[in-house]
Amino acid sequence: MRPSKSEFHSIRGLRYHVRTWGEPHQRPPLFLLHGWMDVSASFQFLVDCFRDDRYVIAPDWRGFGLTEWAGEGYWFPDYYADLDALLDLYAPHAPADLVGHSMGGVVACTYAGIRPERVAKVVSLEGFGLARTTPDLAPGRYQRWLDELHEPPRFRSYQSFAEVAARLKRKNPRLTDEMAAFLAQHWAQQDPSGEVTLASDPRHKGVNPYLFRLDELLACWRRVNAPVLWVFARESKGTGYLKDTPEQLAERKGAFRNLHEVWIEDCGHMLHHDQPQRLAQVIESFLNSADFASAVKSTLSTPRQTPLD
Repeated sequence: MRPSKSEFHSIRGLRYHVRTWGEPHQRPPLFLLHGWMDVSASFQFLVDCFRDDRYVIAPDWRGFGLTEWAGEGYWFPDYYADLDALLDLYAPHAPADLVGHSMGGVVACTYAGIRPERVAKVVSLEGFGLARTTPDLAPGRYQRWLDELHEPPRFRSYQSFAEVAARLKRKNPRLTDEMAAFLAQHWAQQDPSGEVTLASDPRHKGVNPYLFRLDELLACWRRVNAPVLWVFARESKGTGYLKDTPEQLAERKGAFRNLHEVWIEDCGHMLHHDQPQRLAQVIESFLNSADFASAVKSTLSTPRQTPLD
């Protein structure tokens, strides 16, 4: 495995953990933005497959992994502000390349429309926005939010990291034993009593009182100047776009001026775990090639390899 370093910074009043691979050099850093209930170390298998010598920056979002929990709770716009501060810290003088998975992909795409001058290219891995909502859903959402204020969500406990790894493999049979064991050590933590729980703040599991409003994202996406790549996982089952009609999905795609898309076979939503080799080749082809359409044809014909083999 490529060795990583942990760095800690004060970002908007929180002690923020940032994982880095490689060393700074002339080329701007590559930012990897994880999804909901994930951590920065989740990108290890992908980074192991990169051929380029890039300086890679992967934060643990607020309340995830080793980053401090937010006492006032979690609101989506905070991710844009945190990313803005991280770019000021790690890439103050040049536009950055952003790769985001799921929630991180939404953050990357939307930030690229909020601050188009700060972003060179964007890769969104299954980060296409949640399922559409309608105003009639609001009363039930507020009711659930109020109920959870009285009984906040909690994580179950485990007897060992091996038990966490076994659960990860049940949820994703494509994980090898070695990959599951690695992820368990970063997704979970052990308390003084010996019990193991997930490292993130359980309040992330609570419902947001505000409905997802796709129109606001579309308005931001229309302002994106950077080339954007959407990467779909053929066997994904947990993303909002799956409930779209073809016309509705076309609306999401059509918001971008310069959009490319790739479908990767034999993988689910966690495609950076299931197909890290192919995904790394797709990402690097997009970031490095002026003619991505031609470059990706040979990329997707490469057989699957596992970085821990």
